[in-house]
This record gives sequence, C-alpha cells and structure tokens, in this order.
Amino acid sequence: MRHRLCLVPIALLVAGLASTAGAQDRPYTEGNVAVVSYIRIKPGMFDKYVKYLDTDYKKIMEAEKKAGVIVDYSVYTSTQEHEGDWNMVLRVIYKNMAALDNLRDRAEPLQHGVTNFSPEQAAQASIERNAMRDAVGGRVLREIILK
Repeated sequence: MRHRLCLVPIALLVAGLASTAGAQDRPYTEGNVAVVSYIRIKPGMFDKYVKYLDTDYKKIMEAEKKAGVIVDYSVYTSTQEHEGDWNMVLRVIYKNMAALDNLRDRAEPLQHGVTNFSPEQAAQASIERNAMRDAVGGRVLREIILK
C-alpha cells in the first residue's frame, strides 16, 4: 500500500511532463481572440448607422487600441440571405482570452473620455443605436497560427 501511495506523485509528475511535451508538439500556437457581432441594419438606416460607426464607434475603438485594450477592429457588410439575416459584422480583436477579463472596467473610462456622455446620455445613445439595428448574434473566435 505504501509503495502505491509513493507512486501516485511520480505518476502525476510524469503525466504533467507528458502534457507539457504534448503542448509543444502541437502544430499550432494560440493567437488573438476575435469577438464578432452580427448586426441587422433596419431598412432605411444603413447610412445613419454607418455614420455612427464612423464617429463615436471609431473614436472609442481608436482610444481602446491606443490604450492597448484591443489589438484592432473592423466592419464588414454582407448581403442578407433572408429577411431575418444579418447584413453587417463588427469584429474586435483582443490579444488573448485574458484580455476579456474585466474588460468593462478598462473600456468604460475610455468610452466616457471619448464621448463625454453622462450615464443618461449613454443610455439614450444606446436606445438610438437600437432604433437603427438589431443585434442578431455573435461569436468569440480564437485564431490558431499554424507552425
């Protein structure tokens, strides 16, 4: 019985070393993390929504990029396959999954500094954005970099 108990820590050590070696043998490394939001612009609101993206949204993203909160961001459009489908994608790139921890605590002061909105004004701006578009869904994607 005593010999078996002594073998358990040794077995755990060997298993740990094997998993470390296995991680080094992977044909990829983990890269950036993309948060993708699928947006459906309401009829007649495309230009107005893009104007918001080109003003407040862009200023916020640039401030977050400069502060190192995000790596990059981009906006894509697409044709809709059906009426309820999305027609725009917002993509924000973060360094890694850890960059999402306490994100709100780091991003909100930057957003407030850029827009200078009071909490009431920020709530109103959110209502106005929602009048232009619907959030259809989203994904969190991790890039893998092939070796």
